[in-house]
Amino acid sequence: MGTLLLALSGWGVLAALFLLLYLYERIVRDASIVDVGWSGSIGLLAFGYAVLSDAPLERRILIGSMGVLWSLRLTVYLFFNRVYGKEEDGRYQNLRRNWGDRSGLFFFLFFQAQALLGLVFSIPFLLALTNTAASLSFFEWISIPVWVTAVLGETYSDLHLARFRSNPSNRGRVCQEGLWRYSRHPNYFFEWLHWWTYVIVGIGHWWGWINLLFPLTMTFSFLN
Repeated sequence: MGTLLLALSGWGVLAALFLLLYLYERIVRDASIVDVGWSGSIGLLAFGYAVLSDAPLERRILIGSMGVLWSLRLTVYLFFNRVYGKEEDGRYQNLRRNWGDRSGLFFFLFFQAQALLGLVFSIPFLLALTNTAASLSFFEWISIPVWVTAVLGETYSDLHLARFRSNPSNRGRVCQEGLWRYSRHPNYFFEWLHWWTYVIVGIGHWWGWINLLFPLTMTFSFLN
């Protein structure tokens, strides 16, 4: 299947997915599910691209696995951290108050914007699968330990913070243990590092520069 057709099909799938999530939000009046949907949507597209791509099987397995496993970890974490048994995230409570009677329309547009954003952040996986070389390149092999370091580092950071916050005696305290001793946001650092994985994958290809936009975007969002 062609690259453009894959992208358009992916957008259609995400538009339908976020419509369902929007209907769920209308029922429960909790928009936090959109964060879970966003992280899950990228893995869903990475899987779809890997299945439908014409790339060699070895590359489809590598790129698909990177997208799916990263997405699955983050999706599960966000579900239990922000949705299951939790009140609606304060950001969405504020939006609901500010939008008032127009919240139905604005949340619909917001959810569909997340579908488009999910499509945009799936681009590194889509581009990586346009490489038709028969075997993995040196840079694709190098990307593997970077990806593993990023995902394991983010997992450890998230779990350590969750464990710290679960202790009532730590209420109101700032976590300064483990990796949190060296950085205020080690989980953000490893998320940023994760997106550099696909920059490495793209070295030597005409589309490689495009993947630089994703860690740079993460840098900007973290600084703000």
